[in-house]
Amino acid sequence: MKHRLLILGTLGEFVQLVQKACEKGYYTIVCDGYPDGPARAFADEAFQIPVTDTEQIACLCREKEIDGILTSFSDLLLECMVKIADRAGIPCYLKPEQLPWYRDKSATRALLIELGLPTPGFRKIPIAYFKDRSKRTQLKELLEGLRYPVVSKPLDKYGSRGIYISEDLEELINGAEKTAGFSDMPEILVEEYNDGYEFNMMTWVRHGKVHVISIADREKTFVAKGEIPISTRNVYPSRLLSKVEKPATELLQAYADRTGQKDGALSMQFFWKPGEGIQVCEIAARFFGYEHELTDMVYGFNMEELLLASLYEPDKLKKMLAEHDVHKPQCCGAVIYFQGRLLTIGDQSAAVRLGEKEQVEKPWIFYQEGEKVIEHGPNPYLALYYVKTENRKEMDLLTEEFYEKMHILDPNGQEVAYHNQIPDYTPAEK
Repeated sequence: MKHRLLILGTLGEFVQLVQKACEKGYYTIVCDGYPDGPARAFADEAFQIPVTDTEQIACLCREKEIDGILTSFSDLLLECMVKIADRAGIPCYLKPEQLPWYRDKSATRALLIELGLPTPGFRKIPIAYFKDRSKRTQLKELLEGLRYPVVSKPLDKYGSRGIYISEDLEELINGAEKTAGFSDMPEILVEEYNDGYEFNMMTWVRHGKVHVISIADREKTFVAKGEIPISTRNVYPSRLLSKVEKPATELLQAYADRTGQKDGALSMQFFWKPGEGIQVCEIAARFFGYEHELTDMVYGFNMEELLLASLYEPDKLKKMLAEHDVHKPQCCGAVIYFQGRLLTIGDQSAAVRLGEKEQVEKPWIFYQEGEKVIEHGPNPYLALYYVKTENRKEMDLLTEEFYEKMHILDPNGQEVAYHNQIPDYTPAEK
């Protein structure tokens, strides 16, 4: 009998997954709330239902006799998939009761502390304490022991939304009120800010064992006081792989052991400083969006094949993981991101020319001329470029050229794109 697969998500990142599923002969249905999602064009059937309407999608799964469900690249999509699978009786690598360890920042921090694993000092504080001046003494007591600078974060949002850096209590009070505007919860998270080198790590758990797929340098650029630095380049493999691979893998293995995750995607953003070791930023049970393509480019390891094999081809899954070696890249690969000011797009010709360079595997310009840049809208960046070179030295030279020549102007000639910078790795490599 032909497998019947539901893929939760229709935006550009899901096109290859849908195409591969159809090529394998699976009857493929896609679903989310976006009417114009490009993956819809490649599926056997497509439905427009908001992913948060898990009960309706579960009913759809039962009606269509779905025997497998997949998604990735988004924490919200993961959460909805787990709930849909549970309600529809479809196999899934997580159960709803495990979600807080991957979706609730305070639950993640509490579990890390319970396991004795490195995490920033944090407090979960009611928003009322920041708004009511009569509670200042109590607020100071709640914050006692935290080292400034700190960041304020919503407990229920991801994608760097509503996160602000504060150097002292007064800045924190202002930042916390802005954070509260992004949250639907009565509390926010306040945690110590780590300015160390940052990394993205993607792994797969099979039969309870963590298999490392990739570790990348997650580079950022400072934009403005109080704002967290913006993501500007992720490079594979990490320049500091030998220093972070072992402790990061051990940490994720301990985490998966405790949460009971036996199979499925497991990713982590973490920090590392010379002499201080690693410290967790976020842990997620899915792959990173706008980045998983680099494992294919750098290692010949295709994430879509992995996801589909995890459902229907267990022997292939075992073989893929056994043959993959994170220490043997075929090249150096990176995704270069450009973010920008909330202005109207005018001239993008320089951005288009950069996309025509021979080292660019895929350019992705998100806005059309005449459109206004929207904060936290459907377009996550102004533009991104997947680029490939023989080694890291060539990658850095190419990146510097991108940073120098990238310009997106508004109709008045004002620069829309932020200017990116490559961090200094000298202290880490001593």
